Order: sequence, then structure tokens, then C-alpha cells
Amino acid sequence: MEPTIRLTPGYTKWDIRQKVWDYIENNNLADFPRPVHHRIPNFKGAALACQKLSSLQDFQTAKTVKINPDTPQKNARFLTLEAHKTLLVPTPRLRSGLFNKITPPAGATKELLRVCSTSQGVKDYSVPLGLDAKVHVDLVVVGSVAVSEQGWRIGKGEGFADMEYAMMVAMGAVTEHTVVVTVVHDCQVVDFSEELLDDHDLTVDFILTPTRVIKTECMRPKPQGIIWSKISEEMMVKIPILRKLLDKERRAGKDVNLKTSEDSTAESRNEYSCSRVSEKTTEVSSSRKQGLTDRQDTVQEVATVYVGDIPQSTRVSELKGILRERGAAPLRLTWQGAQHRAFLDYQDRCQAEKALNSLAGLSIAGHSVRIEMARTQRLKGNERRGYEDKESGTLINQSKLSDQIGSS
Repeated sequence: MEPTIRLTPGYTKWDIRQKVWDYIENNNLADFPRPVHHRIPNFKGAALACQKLSSLQDFQTAKTVKINPDTPQKNARFLTLEAHKTLLVPTPRLRSGLFNKITPPAGATKELLRVCSTSQGVKDYSVPLGLDAKVHVDLVVVGSVAVSEQGWRIGKGEGFADMEYAMMVAMGAVTEHTVVVTVVHDCQVVDFSEELLDDHDLTVDFILTPTRVIKTECMRPKPQGIIWSKISEEMMVKIPILRKLLDKERRAGKDVNLKTSEDSTAESRNEYSCSRVSEKTTEVSSSRKQGLTDRQDTVQEVATVYVGDIPQSTRVSELKGILRERGAAPLRLTWQGAQHRAFLDYQDRCQAEKALNSLAGLSIAGHSVRIEMARTQRLKGNERRGYEDKESGTLINQSKLSDQIGSS
């Protein structure tokens, strides 16, 4: 079957996500919640695709099944409960733990099992399980934004499915033989290169669509555990259970060095080189050589990119994910959601221009976003730098609005 969505040379993961989200919305293939941008799409026919789970031998013999909490997998959760299997659902965004074990009341009817399969049911009929829980997961069901017939998977860009699997490896809940299934619309089956995948990316063994069951025969190794060098301190704060896992693996003698700020800066750079440095940066360097050391008389030079016309429904976390995916993560992000704009600070003009190149043609939820260099006003001493509003010309003080890129 020929892929519905075709890619142009030089595509990135983000390009694929955008094409899939746009195609689903433009062709009215989505159910609530909409728009599907920055989500695992809840597509029309999701229940039918989930129904095919029952035909898999690996599901029939499984005793414990882990299924993600997204809406398109709701029927898969129901089928698991109906078959009297143990159902584990990850805690949303891993904020308060790892898993919830769904425990329907004794003698629960089909109607109640369907309630247990919803997000509210997960809250009302579950008990939490932590890293020390002795569980063995026989089958994993995840959502995807795009997947190839070879088993390469692309999620929505936040990495939670990959991290959940890596945590299960660390706690001994899964092995290299654990089967992973994804449920998607036919249009989400896209032909893309394995070169886009990293060591932490989860692959799949079966793809279920409303019309097909695809056995991928994927031979690429699944994640072997948490790759700590990809975990930042900000992520440790957002996902407390990571701290417990880090302490556990440190005691076991494993390398648990986290990603440094230098690593983050390197990741934000594009592949091509920049041969020139901004004149202002050169001026500051010259001043330092002349012995200018007074902190109140020295300005740390940055270059700022203006992002405007951001759709009203966009969250700051979504923008951060886009920036990371496009290799344009700034030193600092200042968010003004009410004004539909943000400011991105980079270490110099060179890095800002690289970001401009990476973000060229960016659209969010189907809306074109305005990307250009910001006009900044430099202030000295303890005063904060301001930005000139492009519409009113007013200088905006940013003292209370700065937001680090790695935080929620």
C-alpha cells in the first residue's frame, strides 16, 4: 500500500509531524480533541483499529498490558480489561509516578469497564505503582504521530513513550523480546528513513490501522534503559520519579551523568557552520581584553529572535518542543502567550541566524508563525533588557517573564 503522505528531501521529524497533523485536520479525519497538532491524534476509526488488537496472538497470551493514556487507545484499554488482563496506564507526563494499575470493581459490567478505560476512570479505579513494583509487562501499546512499515516510530516530540519504556527496562518489567504495538490511522503510516532515529527512540513490532495489521519485523534494538546524558536538570525537576531512578542506578554503579548546559547549547546548533561573529560580540570581547571587568559596566551580549502570530491555543511547552526538535533551543525563552508572541535569546548573532534558518516556514496548528530578529534595547546595571513591541513601538520590560527553555 502506497503511503498517503509523501516527503520532500531533507525532511526532519518535525516536518513529518507537521505533515501528518495538517493532513488529518485538512481531511477531517480527526475526532475530539481538536486540533490534533502537538497531540497523539484521535483519528476517526481508532476504535476499529484497536479492535484488531484482539486478533494478535501476543495479546491473547499476554497477562499484563501497558497502554498509553491517549484517547485513540481507549478501546484498547477496554479490550484489555474485558479480557481480564492486568492493565497498566502511565501517569500523565510522569508527574506523580510511573504507572496506574486499573482495578475495576468485582463483577464490573461492560459499561463500567468502558468508564474505567477513560481518563476519568483511570483516576477513579486505579492504584499507583512505582519503580519498586514487581511487574512483568507482556505487551506495550503506544500511540504515534507517524510510523513506518519498518517499525520506526515518531511521537509528538516530548519523549514520554520512549522514557516510559526505558524506565520499564530499568525496573526489569520488559525485555528485548517484549512486543510493542502502535495504533494509528492509515495516513500515519509514512515512508521515512531510519537515520532520523536516535538510541532512545522506541520502535514497534505491530502497526494496527482501521484497515490493516502490519507486522514490521523490526530488528533495531529497543532502548536499553535511560540515557542519562540526554536528561537535563530541568527534566529531573519536572519528573520526580527520575530522581529515584537515578539514585537507584547510581548505587548500582552505572554512569548517571546528566546533560550539561554545554551539551544543550551544542544541541541547539545546526549542522552547517557559521563563519562570522556579530560586530557587537567582537566589541564586547575587545572591551574585556582591555580590562573591563566591572559586572555592572559589562553587558552579556545576546541576540534575540522574535516569534509572533502564535496561535492562541498554543502552550509554552509545545513551543519549547518545537524549538528542541528543530535544533533551535535558545539560552532563554520569554513567553507572552496573551500577546501571541515569544522572544528567544541566543548566545550571539551567529546562533540566532542559525535558529532563523531552522525555523523558516514554521507553522503551528496550521497557522504560519512570524519569525525574525528582534529589535532589542540594551540596558546596563541591574536593569532588565526590554524589547520593542513591533506594533506599538513600546519598550516591554521582561523582568517577570523570563522562562528557561527546559522548564514547564
